[in-house]
Amino acid sequence: MSTGLIVSLVILAILIIIVVVLYFLGKKAQKRQSEQQAQLDAMKQTVSMLIIDKKRMKMKESGLPQAVIEQAPKLMRGTKLPIVKAKVGPQVMSLVCDEKIFDSVPIKKEVKAVVSGIYITDVKGLHGKTVAAPAKKKGVFKRALEKAQEKAGAKPVK
Repeated sequence: MSTGLIVSLVILAILIIIVVVLYFLGKKAQKRQSEQQAQLDAMKQTVSMLIIDKKRMKMKESGLPQAVIEQAPKLMRGTKLPIVKAKVGPQVMSLVCDEKIFDSVPIKKEVKAVVSGIYITDVKGLHGKTVAAPAKKKGVFKRALEKAQEKAGAKPVK
């Protein structure tokens, strides 16, 4: 056997092992996420609140309770989270917002929010209309692709 064939077989074996390991890690992470989602759904409640401000900020600077910050993994403390400062009843609280709905949360409006602990999972307008999320800016590649398609006379991709 030639050395090239042996090297390619070893690389193929390593790749197969990596794929198998990633498969099982993904399956384990998916199971953990479904358990966490079930816990969130079990504890959710609808609350009326006035949204004061929203920002993406580090957990240390967010104003969350110290117990929450201490329970978070060390790597998580430095990452930026979508934080919403809201007045719930007479209290002003800092809450963590779901990344999917963060852009659609209106500022300085009263809303009904589905809250699970300190985590906002959904927001509905209460007084007035909620503002739709602003359209995302197109990236350089997307703009260049549209210009090329316009010149070619084809329909632009959305």
